[in-house]
Parts: sequence; C-alpha cells; structure tokens
Amino acid sequence: MKTIKNSAFSIMFLSLTCSMLGCSKDKAAGGGNTGGGGTVVTPPTTVLKTDVNMWLTNADESQLLAKQNVSLLFAPQASTNTLTTINVDTTTTYQTIDGFGFALTGGSATVINEMGETQSNALIKELFATDTTGIGISYIRLTLGASDMSASAYTYDDVGSSTDVNLQQFSISMEQTDLIPVLKKILALDPKIKILACPWSAPAWMKSTGNLSGGSLLPQYYGVYANYFVKYIQAMSAAGVTIDAITPQNEPLNAYNNPAMLEQDTAEDIFVAKYLGPAFQAAGIQTKIIVYDHNCDHPEYPIYILNDPTANQYVDGSAFHLYAGDISALTPVHNAFPNKNIYFTEQATFSTGSFSGDLNWHVTNLIVGATRNWSRNVLEWNLASDPNYGPHTTGGCSTCQGAVTINNSNFTRNVSYYIIAHASKFVKPGAIRIASDASTTLPNVAFKNTDGSKVLIVLNSSGSTQAFNIEFNSKIVTSTLNNGAVATYVW
Repeated sequence: MKTIKNSAFSIMFLSLTCSMLGCSKDKAAGGGNTGGGGTVVTPPTTVLKTDVNMWLTNADESQLLAKQNVSLLFAPQASTNTLTTINVDTTTTYQTIDGFGFALTGGSATVINEMGETQSNALIKELFATDTTGIGISYIRLTLGASDMSASAYTYDDVGSSTDVNLQQFSISMEQTDLIPVLKKILALDPKIKILACPWSAPAWMKSTGNLSGGSLLPQYYGVYANYFVKYIQAMSAAGVTIDAITPQNEPLNAYNNPAMLEQDTAEDIFVAKYLGPAFQAAGIQTKIIVYDHNCDHPEYPIYILNDPTANQYVDGSAFHLYAGDISALTPVHNAFPNKNIYFTEQATFSTGSFSGDLNWHVTNLIVGATRNWSRNVLEWNLASDPNYGPHTTGGCSTCQGAVTINNSNFTRNVSYYIIAHASKFVKPGAIRIASDASTTLPNVAFKNTDGSKVLIVLNSSGSTQAFNIEFNSKIVTSTLNNGAVATYVW
C-alpha cells in the first residue's frame, strides 16, 4: 500500500468525497496518495436509489471500505430465484455489543504522538470520530504498565532489588508523555468509549523470578498487587481516564514474552476471590473484573474461576484470544454461565501474512465468529506501529503489524484497519446481535442499532464470485460479492 501524506485540507476534502462516493484503493479510504498528483475522483453521473447502503472491501484491495453506488431495493422474492438467502430476523436477539477496536499500546501512543500535532489529530479523528467522517473505534485495550509492544519493559512500581509493600513509589508518570495525551484526544471525540486495561507483569520484586519476564506472583504479595490495581484505576481517573474493565493478567499461561507472568487458574481464582474483588469493593471501584484473557484452547480456565462462588460474585465475565483453539469455545463458557459476559480482547495481524488471507480469516473467526459466539466486543492487536513493527521490547513481537503504520508524519492503513472498520463504523455501542442465517460460504452476522438501523456483515469465502439474497420482513435484495470480499450492508 502507498504512503499517505496527511494534511488538514486533504483529510477534510477526501473524507467528504468518500462519505458521498466511497473510495477505491487509490482514494482516501484505501491508502492512495492524498496529496497533489493523486487519482482524480470522478463522481458517478447518477446516484442510484437504494433501500440498503453497501460498503465493500475486495481481497485484491481494488475497493477498500468503499461505499457502493448500487441499487439494492427490497422486493418480493421471485419463485425463480434460487440463490442462497440470508434471512435477517430482528425478533431473535442475543448479546448487547460494547464495541470494536484495538489495543492502544505504549508503542502505539508513542508513534501517534510523534507524528506532529496536526497529523496526529487528523489520524485520531479518522480512527475515533463517531460521525460519518471516522471509522468509530468504540473500544480500546490499554496495557497496565508495559507490554511487549512498548519500547522497554516497565511497571508502575519498579524499585530494583528493593520492595515497596506500601506502594509509596507507585506512579503512572511515564504515561504522561504519550499515552495519556493520546487518550485525552480520543476521549474528547468519544467520552463514552470503553477502555479495558491489563498487565503483562506484576513488578519484578513481587515475582518468583525477580524479573519482568517469566515467573509468577508470590502469594505474600497478592494483597499488595490488588492494591496496585486500585492505585492504577484511581490514578487514571485523576488523569481524566475512566477504566471500564481490567483483566488480572494478559495471557496467564504464557510466561515467555517480555514482559510476561504465569498465573494458573488456581492462582487467579484466589487472587480475584480473596484479594482483588474485596479490594475493589473496599475502595468503591466499579471497574469490571474480567478473567482469563488468553486463548480459546483452555475454556476450562475461566470456568474453574466462575465455578468458585466467592470469585464469581466479583467477575463480570471472561476474555479470549485466538492464537490457539477454536472460536466456538466461547459458547460453552456462555452456556455454563449465561449471566456472565464474553469478550474477545486480542488477535494480531503479522507482517508475514497477506491482505486477502488475513481479511478472510479475521472476518470469519472474529467479526463473525466471536460475535456469533456471544462476544460483546472484538479487539485487534494493535493500533499503530512504525515501519519496523515497533516499538517493541527485546524479545517482544517483531512482526506484529499495526492497524496503521506510521512513518514520521505519514501513515498507511493496513488490513486490520479494514477488518475492524467494517464493524466499528456501522455497529454502534448498545447494538444487539440479531439472528441471520449461518452459511459456510457466506459467513455473516447481523446487528440492530439503538436507532433501529440494521447492519449485516457478509464475507464471500466460496472460492468464486457469488450472488445471494438478503431477506428482511419477507422481502429480498440481491447482491454479488467477489471471492474473498467483505461487505457491510446497512438499512
């Protein structure tokens, strides 16, 4: 994809153009050059009447979140129409949707903040604006301390070989340079955005290894670590940032990242039941506690914690990634505890992947798969990176691709931008998932927004161009998608 040179004028002009016409690869939504010498935009001679608006991304990148000028008019189905039909039914409802978005890592905040004021403001507006000019990211995940996508490993109470059981040295001051300024710009656009935070490691002095990578939390520090979470939430609140939810540990069965910490289900259960939950309650903290936050291959982990009635009372739900296992594992967890929520909090796209392959896999398994298996959100990893897939710690992910790649004041949009945008731009917080016919060749999911609008996201994974019907209230429209294409339909 080409590099985009941003300016306030070009963003405003092309946002208006694209909102009216849609964009192809060489226009604003798709990564073409928006400065002088770009492709001339030729408006269609006639804007066709339609009941259903359609936005399209093709696997070959010829169309990228491009609004289509097509006539999709509901009409009675002809008896000769034998196409596959996706019936959308608003009378059957499932979970409420909290949002779609990305992890805002420390590294992401750094590269965004270093763009320059005008350019970073324009990018943040494009990503988070809730009007028609942005893609409306509505949920973000923060790292409580450093993740592997930070320039270095740190926590908020690093005291070397000493200990600090009263947390007198606790400070989030290192986040005042990049993360908090970026967050404040986001919150100015969307004050209600959901924010989840989770740690990659406890401070080294609390751990069995005395190191930020590997090891586990020593039992004698469970209470201290619970207070560490309390102080974090209070400090962020004082900075103007409300943390909606936390998970006790990112990838608790992965001790091999930097930072990283092992936390077995038995340990997380004790920590939540006897320390974290009571600490939140005593401090009057309303932040949700969401357990697990790891792959779909071990659904027994959150079930073990939820089976403990003492922990259960403090737990809002469980969170999943999909680097291992199958997305269908979310449903048995929901069925075992239907009053507890399900979240999908991380999946990366990598520099070694392809646009078409990642678009197909992520839409099938996450946008469609996670939400069809009761998830209230879908988050990709991560929001932004530099051209070398950094910043990252030594030993951290060196191939994790951001939704946008930032090179000084320029940026390019990558595949995860479009994966999330096909949902976040149209499915608003508070929407409810509604029934739609499942299909192996046309994976799809439907939602109803609080304003009554319906949204259907469809991927064509059939191997060839496919025409199909969308049925609603006993009437149909017929649409056609190229193989590997994804479309969002709104009516």
